[in-house]
Amino acid sequence: MRGVRMGYGRADRVRVPVGDDAARWATRGTCLRVLVVVHNVTSATRLLDVLPLFDDDLRVQLLVTCTGSSAFAAGTAELLADTGIPVLPWEQAAETRVDLVVSASFGGQLDVFSGKLTILSHGVGYTKRLATPDAGRRTPDAGRRTPDAGRRTPDAGSGARAGAAPAPVFGLAPEWLLTPRGTPLADALVLSHPEQAERLRAACPEAAPTAVLAGDPCYDRMLAARPYRARFRRALGVRPGQRLVLLNSTWNPQSLFGDGGRPPEGGDVIAALLDRFADEFPVDEYRFAAVLHPNIWHGHGPGQIRSWLDRARRAGMALIDPLDGWRQALLAADAVIGDHGSVTYYAAALGTPVLLGAAPLDALDPDAPISSFMREAPRLVPEAPLAPQIEELIVRHRPLPGPAAFTTSVPGESAVRLRRLFYSMMGAPEPDRPASLEPLPLPGYEAATVTVPLHVLSRVLGPGEVAISRWAGRSPADGGSGPGGELHIAVHEDTRDADRLDLADLVFRDGAPDDPRFGSPSLWTAEVLRRHPGCALAAYTTGPSACVVRVRGRAPLRLAAVPGSGAQNGPAVDPAVYASALHAWLAAGGHDPAETGRRLARVVAHGLSVRTGTGLHRVRVVPSAAAEAGG
Repeated sequence: MRGVRMGYGRADRVRVPVGDDAARWATRGTCLRVLVVVHNVTSATRLLDVLPLFDDDLRVQLLVTCTGSSAFAAGTAELLADTGIPVLPWEQAAETRVDLVVSASFGGQLDVFSGKLTILSHGVGYTKRLATPDAGRRTPDAGRRTPDAGRRTPDAGSGARAGAAPAPVFGLAPEWLLTPRGTPLADALVLSHPEQAERLRAACPEAAPTAVLAGDPCYDRMLAARPYRARFRRALGVRPGQRLVLLNSTWNPQSLFGDGGRPPEGGDVIAALLDRFADEFPVDEYRFAAVLHPNIWHGHGPGQIRSWLDRARRAGMALIDPLDGWRQALLAADAVIGDHGSVTYYAAALGTPVLLGAAPLDALDPDAPISSFMREAPRLVPEAPLAPQIEELIVRHRPLPGPAAFTTSVPGESAVRLRRLFYSMMGAPEPDRPASLEPLPLPGYEAATVTVPLHVLSRVLGPGEVAISRWAGRSPADGGSGPGGELHIAVHEDTRDADRLDLADLVFRDGAPDDPRFGSPSLWTAEVLRRHPGCALAAYTTGPSACVVRVRGRAPLRLAAVPGSGAQNGPAVDPAVYASALHAWLAAGGHDPAETGRRLARVVAHGLSVRTGTGLHRVRVVPSAAAEAGG
């Protein structure tokens, strides 16, 4: 076969459950064979959605192969290995008799297989323009033509140069849908809405008979998981009352994460925004997360992505796994800053407020519903203050009807329709069990730990009552006292900005109270104050609502939320905020040790009241002996 296929040679050929002598070794050798064809990690995500439709059927043997045709090959081999399904080298897959072939891309030579071919979309239908693929090799990553190289190379956007005719719509044009003989490539082209079939008939009438309306399994999984939104938020470390803002970017230079879009439709938007998130949004009122297209992750490398976003992550941004966690993050979000990718459209379909940071309309099919959405949805103004834009977006949000209506015309029905299609194509009866998709899993907990130095603005509102706002960027008061408030510096012990520890008024960390590496919270706080003589207070967070603090020259105290107070009076908050509130309350009394003692006695007797944003938090302050026993 033509092309290099992931480095497989004859020695890599699978011998069981298929192969030249498989009959000798296979335990179940008469199974129907379903071959899953993976182009790259992106297409694999959709295929993984539908594989559970074959669960529990002892008549079916799953196999998988990779086309080797994608520019974004990184991560694919590891993903295939993780499935635990036999991975066939491309040449062996092409020679193996199979009953059904399932792909979520047009990449590679899909006309070489023996079984019936079903092609699913790996996004919200077919919406983007891409230049004509290479003859004989459908490579949907292709874009700009390069005559001097004699072949087409990857690029983004419409694939058309200035003055040239627009590129065809990927997945709806003859270049992808027809074989060199002019016959339909797929036996079944899965669509999620009749409007896609109408565009298909207009663009490629020869392939129209292959269209099958079978819904959107990715969207159906999100719809089914909606009742668990609160759990997904907690998994992301979003506290009650916090707003989760999700940054979402597809791949290519015109995307939100790209650096080559043409203003005002694009530009290096993300570079202009990252620092401003920290500057404009207090960390206890907003949580940020980023969902980046797998082609960004695996094109530039996960390590590079983490490096580019290092400071944003240390300022509290969560970087979401592009395979396992993005749908849960989308369900958890209060607002999305996105672009022309499918994830942004899914967000709008779910009713989440969307602000477009990039919207290159020339990269889209003008007749696709996503184009209408891009023209109607509110636009981010990068040079204007961001916080008011997000606030206005959420407060004034009214869902546009198009995304929910056009994402699928048969919500909740994809499992039934797809399984019926797959088994009918194999000529086999369906299992007698109901068809179902896997529920979205609950992601692992990701704490919203901020390790960049925090500028903390405080105002004493009354006896034992303090308002606190913490900022991960520039000081809101330009390094001095703000209007109606005082500024102090709080620094996590694990900060990369280690020079700031000696300037900190408060040093804090989080961990298990019985972690032997720190001895105990009491020992750790004493050690910190010895190491940093300019530090007034050390705080060790021992759980989601409590911390142990030590004021210089005093015995340790335990600060804990009063049970039920957050639910009644405002959002729960990082316990390090309690430590900042205690520091501000004591500092307001000056440097007189006697006054410090009186103020400590007051909060031990009556507790602290801490305000963050619109939330009010009641905090119990327990003196030394009880603090030692509790942490």
